Amino acid sequence: MKRYFSILAVLAGLIFLTHLKAQSEVTVGQAAPDFTLTDTNGKAVKLSDFKGKYVVLEWFSYDCPFVEKHYGSGNLQNLQKAYTQKGVVWLSINSSAEGKEGFYSASETNSKMQEKGGSPSAILLDSDGKVGKLYGAKTTPHMFIVNPDGNLIYQGAIDDKSSFDPADIAVAKNYVQAALEEAMAGKPVTTASTKSYGCSVKYKE
Repeated sequence: MKRYFSILAVLAGLIFLTHLKAQSEVTVGQAAPDFTLTDTNGKAVKLSDFKGKYVVLEWFSYDCPFVEKHYGSGNLQNLQKAYTQKGVVWLSINSSAEGKEGFYSASETNSKMQEKGGSPSAILLDSDGKVGKLYGAKTTPHMFIVNPDGNLIYQGAIDDKSSFDPADIAVAKNYVQAALEEAMAGKPVTTASTKSYGCSVKYKE
């Protein structure tokens, strides 16, 4: 009997490791994996089409209190507006699977973003989770920045205050803003990788 449970434990461990391996992680300094997703208006959007521009990838879920912290306070809307006006492409990505928390139809997703006053360049739907897993997106929010050469220059948290209290935003260091400002000024990104915080991405099983 003990041998039986030992075998089960080993098999469970192997399954867990296989799951971790299946969820890839991108590396700062290397080429950002290309992908194509359909946006909430039915248009195919390909990452490589934006080569020559900075691109922000923002994983989000309307049902997550950590995301609500940044949208409810206007923080994310302000970032989107400020940087898209500077020519940055901002892609908001929802990898929630159908039937799981955070999943909404394209029209519902658009309506909610309009209600919140958000202005990303496009909202992309990734309900099968392929792109989220390709990037190793673990939480909402989880942020990635791609430079004009197509290389990843930042991945991780939006800021250094891992709470869902909007009051923390005023005293937080915004990693995304800092990385964009440094990179766009021709400087190296001081903090290029951090641990993201938020709700787990509700992937398709």
